[in-house]
Amino acid sequence: MKFLKALACATAFAACAVSSLAHAAGYPERSITMIVPFSAGGPTDTVARLVAESMSKDLGQQIIIENVGGAGGTLGAGRVANADADGYTLLLHHIGMATSATLYRKLPYDTLNAFEYVGLVTDVPMTIVTRKDMEAKDLKGLIDYAKANKDKVTVANAGIGAASHLCGMLFMSAIQTPLVTVPYKGTGPAMTDLLGGQVDIMCDQTTNTTKQIQGGTIKAYAVTSPKRLDVMKDIPTAVEAGLPGFEVGIWHGIYAPKGTPAEATERLAKALKVALKDPNVVARFAELGTAPSPETDATPQALKAKLEGEIARWKPVIEGAGQYAD
Repeated sequence: MKFLKALACATAFAACAVSSLAHAAGYPERSITMIVPFSAGGPTDTVARLVAESMSKDLGQQIIIENVGGAGGTLGAGRVANADADGYTLLLHHIGMATSATLYRKLPYDTLNAFEYVGLVTDVPMTIVTRKDMEAKDLKGLIDYAKANKDKVTVANAGIGAASHLCGMLFMSAIQTPLVTVPYKGTGPAMTDLLGGQVDIMCDQTTNTTKQIQGGTIKAYAVTSPKRLDVMKDIPTAVEAGLPGFEVGIWHGIYAPKGTPAEATERLAKALKVALKDPNVVARFAELGTAPSPETDATPQALKAKLEGEIARWKPVIEGAGQYAD
């Protein structure tokens, strides 16, 4: 009798093991939804669509982009935090994943503990740009102009928690001058008003500004990368132009709900690594002034470490600016 019970237990265990292996080998068995917590057509949406298209080919299933904008990306992040942990709902978020932990006094999720990590995607440089008829000839002149007219110089952003909002705060902190902040509901409206001359300054990702800079419809003063960009070699870095230590990139990462099976996140990380080597992705990123993350960063461990470090980095900047959201 004991033998029969032992045999039954062993058979059940083996069946479970086989079932688990079959599940791991079969993932994904249907399409995957990738939540982008910002509006369609924005810089983060552009990154997501490029990477998702390539990952879909490697996974053998389509990754469908769903834009869930609002509240600086926290609505979309909250949607994923509360989704089924089955590997079929993902989040592609930028640096706002880290800064929202301080920006928002109450979040519907625990930033560090509500998600599983897949990997880093790219680190997009920012550009300090203005309306095309701005009087200043260089960054030093722009800073002098801003300081002399601080009560009327406007700094546009795509909303609280957006990359342009974060970079704008950092810019004002760096020049030690508060300017008039003008938040919009998305990157598109903010850029439209900058193009029309209704606002003066914006600090936004190269994925959103490169074509406008090259077309001469806005004026660029600096890039925030450690070195000049191949796509815009005539534009100096912020450090070169007179802002010591002003280096900031808008990194992007992919997350899944807490409890997502390890075999799913590992398979997704593998597909991400393949996508970041895709010649089309590399070429398109280069056109937008960025590059894929190195293979060593396209891992759960690298993304987790990045998020932890960035929360610590931005906390004093946000607290110093005093720009919180409820």
